[in-house]
Amino acid sequence: MLYSFLNRLFLLSLAVLLIVAANCLPTQAAGIDLYVKRYLRVREPIALELNAQGIQKKFSPLELSDGKRYFEDSCINCHVGGSTLPNPLESLALDTLKGANPPRDNINALVSYMRQPMTYDGSEETFWCREITPNILSQQQIENLAAFVLTAAKKAPGWGTDSFGLGG
Repeated sequence: MLYSFLNRLFLLSLAVLLIVAANCLPTQAAGIDLYVKRYLRVREPIALELNAQGIQKKFSPLELSDGKRYFEDSCINCHVGGSTLPNPLESLALDTLKGANPPRDNINALVSYMRQPMTYDGSEETFWCREITPNILSQQQIENLAAFVLTAAKKAPGWGTDSFGLGG
């Protein structure tokens, strides 16, 4: 009887401890990805260029975390760390995105590219990159994906290079 009571007390204590621990980790409880927090250093909403006219849109750490998840679901097989495995010369580094025709360095331009992938010079469709239709990701979801890529291109150590910021 005492053993049963102590066993229940232990399980109850463990449950309380887990609840307290979950409430003490607000970023994980809120779904904010540790990569977004640590390497992109995003803890508050950030403004990113929506279009070539300089109009901006804010993205929260949670939206960037969602964008990272969509990146992992749709893009990471070819774009590990922002590199491009099928063509290493066309990485997701910011200067490479800016150099594309048309440039892919704002949310709308990158979304447009992901909806209908074109070659780097913009002359024809490419089948190297997966087309992300509205059936796969909604407009907000694909904007979160684009926001993650652009933020990583600006802030992540080694993003789009072969060194991944590991010194050297």
